[in-house]
Amino acid sequence: MISRLTDIIREASRLMLTDTFQISQKEGFANIVTSSDLAVQEFLKRELAALLPGSGFLCEEEDRHTLDHEYTWIIDPIDGTANYSRGIDQCAICVGLKHNDYMELSAVFLPRTEELFTAVRHQGAFLNGRPIHVSSRSFQDAVMCTALPVYHKEYAGVCAGIIQETFQQCNDIRRFGAAAPELCYLAMGRVELYFEYLLSPWDFAAASLIVTEAGGVVSNLEAQRPSLTAPSGFLAANNQQNLQQLQQIVSKYNQ
Repeated sequence: MISRLTDIIREASRLMLTDTFQISQKEGFANIVTSSDLAVQEFLKRELAALLPGSGFLCEEEDRHTLDHEYTWIIDPIDGTANYSRGIDQCAICVGLKHNDYMELSAVFLPRTEELFTAVRHQGAFLNGRPIHVSSRSFQDAVMCTALPVYHKEYAGVCAGIIQETFQQCNDIRRFGAAAPELCYLAMGRVELYFEYLLSPWDFAAASLIVTEAGGVVSNLEAQRPSLTAPSGFLAANNQQNLQQLQQIVSKYNQ
């Protein structure tokens, strides 16, 4: 199934690689949708429904979700829409298949860089067909991907405190502007830590399996397994020790 899924995603990416898209605001300048988002999502839903009849869908660009299924596709048609709309490479099609309470398989494709990350539960993680693994760097040598909460700026102060304290203990900070690519970078060893105060399932579900299959670890802000069906804070690291250190920092501010 993963082979057919990647074929479908590559086909869908052709709908992204166009200069003739329209931009609409969902909730102001910070939260936008493009005509490419909508086109990719409709294509994916049609093809994936045929691939796995009877499956449900949890997608970013629609208000109604079908969660009462054994299998549910979790889709972000374009993660990093703001990047996409400005011509920045870090934007991705994200598709994951949830089986009951666990991610079963997933793919994250960055069309502009031709990077295709895939994972199947208990079978490892891959970049363009080659196995990938998290790095072995310590917290002191780690680079963390993060972001301020652009949709909830009331939490900016809390996030700034977490980021500042982490920066004092790690090597450096990066912000690429799209959750799934950043988590995939962690999975392949480009970075070691990840923190966001609040994400939707379609932002992290597919990439979370890639992280764990690459040897990394994930949690919510309360050091529990993140929900796959509701918004959640999200942490990730290349190993359990580094995740615990990040969790300790977050817990000081997340009261």
